[in-house]
Amino acid sequence: MKKSLLLGAVGALLLVGAGCASTNAPTGDTSINTNPTPTPAPVVDTSPIKIGWIGPLTGDLASLGQDAEKATEVALDEVNAAGGINGRPLQLVPQDSKCNPKDASDAGNKLINVDKVSVILGGLCSGETTAVAPVAEQNHVVMISPCSSAPNITTAGDYIFRTYPSDAFQGKVAAEYMYNTLGKKKVAVLAVLGDYGTGLKNAFITRYKELGGEVVFAEDYVQEARDLRTQLTKIKNSDAEAVYFIAYTEAGLAGLKQAKEIGLKLPMMGGDTWDDAKIPESKLAEGFIYTVGNTDSSNVDFTSKLKAKGASNTACAPRSYDNVKIVAEIMKRVGNDASKIKDELYKVKDYPGIGNTITLDSNGDVTTAAYDYKTIKNGKVEILK
Repeated sequence: MKKSLLLGAVGALLLVGAGCASTNAPTGDTSINTNPTPTPAPVVDTSPIKIGWIGPLTGDLASLGQDAEKATEVALDEVNAAGGINGRPLQLVPQDSKCNPKDASDAGNKLINVDKVSVILGGLCSGETTAVAPVAEQNHVVMISPCSSAPNITTAGDYIFRTYPSDAFQGKVAAEYMYNTLGKKKVAVLAVLGDYGTGLKNAFITRYKELGGEVVFAEDYVQEARDLRTQLTKIKNSDAEAVYFIAYTEAGLAGLKQAKEIGLKLPMMGGDTWDDAKIPESKLAEGFIYTVGNTDSSNVDFTSKLKAKGASNTACAPRSYDNVKIVAEIMKRVGNDASKIKDELYKVKDYPGIGNTITLDSNGDVTTAAYDYKTIKNGKVEILK
């Protein structure tokens, strides 16, 4: 009896002891790790952001295209020197479109489908822009042109922008200058066939007739034409008091040379494609008058930066620079997302560009249009007062 009670008591004590031991004994390794695994630092993307560029580096308007491409480089250099797009440099992918719609279309397809760009700077010639616009629109890639001016670009698509005014304005002011300032009441119009030439010609003729002027001759020629003697002879034999000559550089110079050869001495006027350094250098354009989108001509710093790259501050250069800066500012906020970049471009208002203050409307067009009237005098370009 006592033995069993004793055994019971001992058993109880053992159970209590076991319970106490289980609360104090470690159930695993609870030692403090003094060398914890560090949390990996976030990966910073420093890969380049490709931006496409389309314009004429050879062929018609090559000089203007080269100036525009160098102006684009100036802006890219400044953006990258300041840290790029949140640490990512911009990388330009230029494509020579020769001011030709077919070459421009091929260039656009390469930039979109091979290089996978979200933004294309260009085109320069209106025919380049209208050729690329459908594929850019279909693939949701932003296009922003520094100098395509054909009126039909206004309705080219939601992803298509330009910071240069439409020729709906340029044709109007040119007609007013021809009729009111030069006092010419009968005019001949000779225009390159295509989006640019046709749009500018129609705008000029419409306004000129509204003013009371008479168009005594109007004819188109294909862009590749270099012999315009037939058309110029018809003009010489007409009642025209002046000629409105819409041309790209090479055909324009050929036409001026041939006009002298046949003795055509009428005053001539043209559009912004004449703002090419090759024109005054040719010694063929003395007295020629042309219109070009107004820019801040006092910006000596920009002009000197272009000169350092072997370029001139011609028609497409200022807004080529501005477009890079505008896109870069937007990318810093929203990244390399074309849809977001597009939405932000519609919000651009009062941007202080070299090519004037820029505000974009619901069509992606600039809201203001101001022009300089320039002439060639003693082999140099002068702004007419």
